[in-house]
Amino acid sequence: MRKVLVFGNSGSGKSTLARQLKYSEGLAHLDLDALAWLNTSPPERAPLNESLRSIQQFFRENEGWVIEGCYTDLLELAGRAANAIIFLNLPIELCIENARNRPWEPHKYASKHAQDDNLDMFMDWIAQYDRRHDVFSLESHLSFYEKFTGEKTMLTSNARAS
Repeated sequence: MRKVLVFGNSGSGKSTLARQLKYSEGLAHLDLDALAWLNTSPPERAPLNESLRSIQQFFRENEGWVIEGCYTDLLELAGRAANAIIFLNLPIELCIENARNRPWEPHKYASKHAQDDNLDMFMDWIAQYDRRHDVFSLESHLSFYEKFTGEKTMLTSNARAS
């Protein structure tokens, strides 16, 4: 059974691809956004050990899965059990376009208006992908990709490889 990690910049199409894999391969789906943050204002990252416990619980409950996210620290934890990774390494301009056109994400925002109010900050965040030096960066994602020893795929467009 496949155990796949999908990662890349915000707006790269991780959620879309993960949903496609969920339905086409019958995999359980986990969005790391759901466990990476505490319910605080302003948002604050959850401690890694809490996120790890949630990931391990997901593993116990599911034989085959797809996990998506941009958190290299969490991807490294989940990568110990994964047998495949897909790195969505799209041009930043395409990520920005995808994010600008994304539908309302009710699991992240109270309303479409609230999501759109965050759009300028989100576009700036996406644009900094290749200049950041954090767990959300191109640098961090490339390092994770290079170190992974299982099946690897790097996509540079949203057209899925066959």
